[in-house]
Amino acid sequence: MSKVTEQSAVQWANPGALGLAAFGLNTILLQIHNMGLMESTLPLIYGFFWGGVAQVIAGLIDARRGDTFGLTAFASYGVFWISLGFAFLMQWLGVVKLDSAGLAWLFVCWGIFTAYMTIGTFKMSVMHVVVFASLTVLFFLLAAHFFGYIPAIVPGIEGILPGGAAAYGSAAVVLNDKYGRWVLPIGLLSK
Repeated sequence: MSKVTEQSAVQWANPGALGLAAFGLNTILLQIHNMGLMESTLPLIYGFFWGGVAQVIAGLIDARRGDTFGLTAFASYGVFWISLGFAFLMQWLGVVKLDSAGLAWLFVCWGIFTAYMTIGTFKMSVMHVVVFASLTVLFFLLAAHFFGYIPAIVPGIEGILPGGAAAYGSAAVVLNDKYGRWVLPIGLLSK
């Protein structure tokens, strides 16, 4: 067997478990902050590494596996977390000043991106639909907050749904892999 054939026979693990855990649990952490239950900057600092780097790694593995949706979702949301954490770090260091309107428009753009990604989930699973549809709502609620229409607690409460659904999805992927069956169902949809 040639070296090329031998390398292509290597099976890559499902990166969904890592990517969904990184996205879901970091999202929950930030929403706890948005609800006023912690003052810590930990969610954004964790966003660099777990929310950010871990998702980018998951996206690259999905790219290797030929999954355009997984690459686009995980790499994009990973870079979102890195960028958001970096922006707030730069503000805390006095290098830049983040304005509410700029953050609001940022979340509008992410809402648009997430809305069209949601359409792709209709060929995946109920879990994916819940994650992406509720994340779309979250981004528009965050935009409304930064435009000054609603308090941070509103997106904070709603944001537990996409974070929780993603964490559930991660658990489902891990347990399915270990037990060889769907221990936690995700509602597979027809392709």
